[in-house]
Amino acid sequence: MRSTLGTRRSPSSSTHSTHRSSRAAQAAAALVMVSALTLTACGGESSDKSGSDGEESSAITGGSTLTLPKLDGESLEVAAVWTGPEQANFKKVLSEFEKRTGAKVTFVPAQDPIINFLGSKIAGGAPPDVAMLPQVGAIKQAVEKKWAKPVGADVQAQLAKNYSQGWQDLSKIDGKQYGVYFKAANKSLVWYNTQVFENAGVTEPKTWDEFLSTAQTVYDSGVTPVSVGGADGWTLTDWFENIYLSQAGPEKYDQLAAHEIKWTDPSVKDALTTLAQLWGNEDYIAGGADGALQTEFPASVTQTFTGGDQPKAGMVFEGDFVGVNIAETEAKIGTDAKVFPFPAVGDKAPVVSGGDAAVLLKDSKAGQALLTFLASPDAATIWAGLGGYLSPNKNVANSAYPNAVQQSMAKALIAAGDDFRFDMSDQAPQAFGGTPGKGEWKVLQDFLKNPKDVAGAQAKLEADAAAAYKG
Repeated sequence: MRSTLGTRRSPSSSTHSTHRSSRAAQAAAALVMVSALTLTACGGESSDKSGSDGEESSAITGGSTLTLPKLDGESLEVAAVWTGPEQANFKKVLSEFEKRTGAKVTFVPAQDPIINFLGSKIAGGAPPDVAMLPQVGAIKQAVEKKWAKPVGADVQAQLAKNYSQGWQDLSKIDGKQYGVYFKAANKSLVWYNTQVFENAGVTEPKTWDEFLSTAQTVYDSGVTPVSVGGADGWTLTDWFENIYLSQAGPEKYDQLAAHEIKWTDPSVKDALTTLAQLWGNEDYIAGGADGALQTEFPASVTQTFTGGDQPKAGMVFEGDFVGVNIAETEAKIGTDAKVFPFPAVGDKAPVVSGGDAAVLLKDSKAGQALLTFLASPDAATIWAGLGGYLSPNKNVANSAYPNAVQQSMAKALIAAGDDFRFDMSDQAPQAFGGTPGKGEWKVLQDFLKNPKDVAGAQAKLEADAAAAYKG
């Protein structure tokens, strides 16, 4: 999970300011500290002090007071693609909103691509009240289709108080605010099995060349180095984006994200060639290309942290949310499982972010109240304490996160301010950057299977991108 602040902008919009990489480097530096940390339990903060018989319910969290209207008898539907622990944890956030307001909230499981799912709901006359959209491109499409409704004054007040301008602008179209980024992700992390590293006698690599050398040493020790969840095409786009941002630089990244340069550009060739150094070595990928293409993201994580000192792989690349899947194994974050920043391919290590935004599809008092709640520290603090989550809300107390590893990740995200790059594929039209079996997801799956065909992958990427951006 973007052109001037990482968002695609319409020709008439000039509200976004282009990111520079100075503070991104600071965020990357902060993340280096993560690997040395051990699991440290921290108490979350109390989240609710509900009112009694008044017209409104108030709560104090992290030093701020949030007032929500009484909504007894009101009902809301919230659609999201989250499953498993993510869905369960989000439902706890919704449950807190119910307690404070008296409203009834129903979670509606959605499928990727969520825009298609919402289209069918809207065509049937039964759209959800709120949708959690995981792509900036999806927000833009929802606005263009006139599905999305602007947020109200109370939501904007929370956003202005709690979010950097960059995170606000990601869901701003033609000067109007359409969403609240509730969940963020740092997608520039490599998680590793500490026992595998110790047995191989390797340390955390800082550059791409060191990463490949580490992979070879881990292989020589008897463990396949890297687990890749290739059955889910979005993981492959994240591999490409981190390499491209570090190697080509932020300006080129913004241009490619907006399709201002073609995918046949030499910078794309360079990035794919670099990626092929890993993907093209069957010894380095758990199960080889065929095995990786049958491995879904959750399994790519769990197989790295099960099997004692002989797991199926020693490392797995993905965002901070990997912690949720590690929690399903017996591995402990900070001891059995550690993390290092994605290695620098160029001059600087990349910092790629993603996120999910709440967008209003029905304008109502209850819907606006829910977005107001989601934009507050109160809502984010609930999920922060459950783990596997980062909030772009700068007023969430760092102590709300359950361990030192996540506290460092959260601190790095906030320290980056506006100087980050948002997930490139999530900026694209969904037909190109967010649809299983199509566009970038499919082309990179094909490239994983045949990483020698750089030119063919470039040509197909450009053809699919041209069609999607034109549409």
